[in-house]
Amino acid sequence: MTIRFDGRVAIVTGAGNGLGRAHALGLASRGAKVVVNDFGGARDGTGGSLTPAETVVEEIRKAGGAAMADGADVSNYEQVKAMVTRATSEWGSVDLLCANAGILRDKSFSKMEIADFAKVIDVHLTGTFYCCKAVWDGMRERNYGRIVITTSSSGLYGNFGQANYGAAKAGMVGLMNVLAEEGRKNNIRVNTISPTAATRMTEELLPPQALGLMRPEAITPAIEFLLSEDAPTRTIMGAGAGSFAVIKVMESEGVNLAQSDWTPDAVAAHFAEISDMSKARALQGAFEQTQKYVGQAAARAGIKL
Repeated sequence: MTIRFDGRVAIVTGAGNGLGRAHALGLASRGAKVVVNDFGGARDGTGGSLTPAETVVEEIRKAGGAAMADGADVSNYEQVKAMVTRATSEWGSVDLLCANAGILRDKSFSKMEIADFAKVIDVHLTGTFYCCKAVWDGMRERNYGRIVITTSSSGLYGNFGQANYGAAKAGMVGLMNVLAEEGRKNNIRVNTISPTAATRMTEELLPPQALGLMRPEAITPAIEFLLSEDAPTRTIMGAGAGSFAVIKVMESEGVNLAQSDWTPDAVAAHFAEISDMSKARALQGAFEQTQKYVGQAAARAGIKL
């Protein structure tokens, strides 16, 4: 099976450099018409220029592909809507969205300014919401859509000095979980990528030998798979240096305590059993947790539900 995107229209945000550039080039090479979106700012989100996006568009066109440059700031909903309207007017639809744009304003929590926390949330989490919102109605009308949003190990596992970035990236998982459920009936599949690569976002964090292994192009196959017609939905994929993995949020089987043991002391006494992950599983929805807890309580009480 060869995955192709002929006849599909894709938006890739943050596509002027690094990961986004690699994704835009990859999708175009497999037949997609690509909106190369990049605000063109510095790593901290300041400044702005359309030149990076235009450079990638030129690369795509020279290779025989179709692309347009767009400088929308993803944290500005009106600009994002205008980008989607422009793509739809030119090419008829937006079928694929890769929400990749981001900035960094790293500081330890004690030194982090309120404005730096708010701006990173605004670009990463709110900006991703804006992009999804702007394409959603069109995807529902056409009963087809593929969306990949971008999380990070900093949000999934934690990283010193990135309270703003980590909070935004953890929020992506919650956004994916809900959109994947709401999109099912209209064939809209929503997934999340957790990439690690040598980009201007990471160049100061890794030694040269490691950077050489972590080319942005190594992430793109996961993006293309998650945007393909036969993609899964509600999946978190990790990718870097040619390695690919699936990441899940797991919950232990847990322990139901008698009402007489509804005390912190009893929780402490049973914590080893409560935290035993030998029977852990990934729940498929919020209500499944409720059903599990009620089922355990009913079994203790001898109630048949």
